Amino acid sequence: MKTELAARPETAAPIVALLEASGPGPVGEASPLERARAFAEPLLSGEMLDTGEEALAHADGVSEILLSIGAAPSMRAASYLVYAGDYLAKPEEVVSKAFGESYASLVTHTRKLVQIQRAAREAQVGEEQKAVQTERVRKMLLAFSRDLRVVLLRLASRLQTLRFFAATKTECPRALARESLQVFAPLANRLGIWQIKWEIEDLSFRFLDPENYRRVARSLDEKRIERAQGVDSARCALQDELKAQGIAAEVQGRPKHLYSIWKKMQGKGLNIERVFDLRALRVIVPELRDCYAVLSHLHEHYKPVAGEFDDYIAKPKPNGYQSLHTVVLDAQERPMEVQIRTRAMHEHAEHGVAAHWAYKEAGAKGYAGVSAVGDFEDQVAQARKAVLRQLLAWERDFVESGVESDTGQTGGAPAVFDERIYVFTPQATIVELAANATPIDFAYALHTDLGHRCRGAKVDGVMVPLNTPLKSGQTVEVIAIKEGGPSLDWLNAELGYLQSQRSKAKVRAWFNALAQAQTVAKGRELVEKLLQREGKTAVKLEDLASQLGFKSADALFEVVGKDEFSLRNIETLLRPVEPVQPEDEWLAKRYSRPGTGGAAPKGGVLVVGVDSLLTSLARCCRPAPPDAIGGYVTRGKGVAIHRIACSNFRQMASSAPERQIPVTWGTASSTAPSVYPVDVMVESTDRQGLLRDVLDVFAKEKMNVTSVNTQSMKATRGAKGDTAWMTFTVEVADSARLQQVLRSVCQVNGVRGARRK
Repeated sequence: MKTELAARPETAAPIVALLEASGPGPVGEASPLERARAFAEPLLSGEMLDTGEEALAHADGVSEILLSIGAAPSMRAASYLVYAGDYLAKPEEVVSKAFGESYASLVTHTRKLVQIQRAAREAQVGEEQKAVQTERVRKMLLAFSRDLRVVLLRLASRLQTLRFFAATKTECPRALARESLQVFAPLANRLGIWQIKWEIEDLSFRFLDPENYRRVARSLDEKRIERAQGVDSARCALQDELKAQGIAAEVQGRPKHLYSIWKKMQGKGLNIERVFDLRALRVIVPELRDCYAVLSHLHEHYKPVAGEFDDYIAKPKPNGYQSLHTVVLDAQERPMEVQIRTRAMHEHAEHGVAAHWAYKEAGAKGYAGVSAVGDFEDQVAQARKAVLRQLLAWERDFVESGVESDTGQTGGAPAVFDERIYVFTPQATIVELAANATPIDFAYALHTDLGHRCRGAKVDGVMVPLNTPLKSGQTVEVIAIKEGGPSLDWLNAELGYLQSQRSKAKVRAWFNALAQAQTVAKGRELVEKLLQREGKTAVKLEDLASQLGFKSADALFEVVGKDEFSLRNIETLLRPVEPVQPEDEWLAKRYSRPGTGGAAPKGGVLVVGVDSLLTSLARCCRPAPPDAIGGYVTRGKGVAIHRIACSNFRQMASSAPERQIPVTWGTASSTAPSVYPVDVMVESTDRQGLLRDVLDVFAKEKMNVTSVNTQSMKATRGAKGDTAWMTFTVEVADSARLQQVLRSVCQVNGVRGARRK
């Protein structure tokens, strides 16, 4: 047993003696509270908390706060055990042997939550991250509240800490005060524990905005004597009046909550004189019907202030608060707020869930000293469900989208307790993850690149497998390599490496990017080899891609690598009509001499001055009658016929004008009219059935299509639909008729334009 205690020899002996004498049961007739304090005192004496408080004094203060809100002695005992656990080597095991499993679980959960909140406050985060950090602390408090006693212990502990800073007049850390105002006060309000709520708000207000706090306090102090006399006089008069009416009422004067005054002044733009409830009475009556009898008397004998009546009995507040509120004017025309409620309503308003707390003394056995049998078992279940509803409602108060849950379920906590976990980085930044998330999910939540490079993880300083499910409150450290990527095994659901859909999407995206890079590399290699074969290594790849209609060279490489774009298209672009070689100049001179005319040779082209000369139609411009044409003497292939507007023809004619010869179209035979191949380009929005529809137009026009080449390009940002480029080679006898056919093609659904190439 001695090895399980912290290394404090001067305190270990009496504790060991206590444990060995008592075992798990009570020591003599001592109550759990007395046993717990006796157990904790030697451990806590002389020890200081990180806030500067004496540990034993803090535990005593927490116990007193719990007493003031009606908590049972077993609850108060827990306040000592939680802090004693900090000085035990194995606190859960020791507390379990001495006080039972229930207390051990409470100590573990509460200590862990304290450590998490402390680390969160100490985390070095920017201003923009503080709100996020506070929100995550709130969610962790909710997630750790399976044992509902944790909630009351943390509320009481935080109030005691704020009281310490106020009493010692030492500066309270702003992070702690802000967390108190933004997390603990709303929690106390939702649970209906008014007594803790208003004091946390006032003290937080005092530390966060001392100037305005003092200003409001001074305003009240200046009126205190007058107000106190007026309140006491009104209280006595009202009590006597009600007694005369046969109503057994207790009338109290109620001090005003400073932070509430400040919020009302700020929210409604009021000065202190316009805050009506500075003078306030509270009337507590035995029965519900007495509430409305008192209200009737007030409105009959005092002048009510219009618009200042609220019936929270007929329509309770979300946290279960019930009371009648009204504002009346006294004999001096001064406003005075009056609250009217039954004794049960008053207990709930002051103590909230603690007023009917399930964990109260009910025997020597059971959960935290509770013997849950008979009607009391139902009482425990109903109280637990009521508190869980309030915790879930507190969650909805902070989350704009709300929390969907079945608060009527009877078995276990609602799903909200199981859907998320909250873990820490080594720098104490809180990270919110899905339940059962793994260290890899954690790494991807921090940064995508860190997730890719993750190769190991430490959880609370211990190396664990990467598919280990994480739990709330753990500190996770990622071990990453300098370079690398994820493993395909991570996507295997049976291995359990990833639970988050976001992490899975990032891993899939990495492998998709890797496959694309490999495809681009393959396409680049094929294009570069082609350029080497063609002797065009000086060609800029970006320029080549642009000429082929691609946004970038990588886009060209990708479709080439996928075998979706033929290399012949690049070869065609790289092979213009061969330039005239110097040794063939005599041929050009020979053909350029004027002749006597001649008949039209085969092919329907008449070369002026030369008979039976070999001619060919240039593939770069595909001339057809009645295009204006020109001839160019080529090497060994006779005369190439180009359209006059052809850029290749103009370039060659300017560099070797002696090779240019005049040509004209001959007369076609009536029995076998000549046809000429012409290239047509069609731009359209890509869709299914597009090619079929365009081919149908050519078929209806009786125009033969000899070849088709299509290409699809992904839409750029802002554009509608992918773009399809189609090149058709059609046979025409007259290019003039082609324009009529192209107009018909433009009528096809999705076609943006059609033109001759």
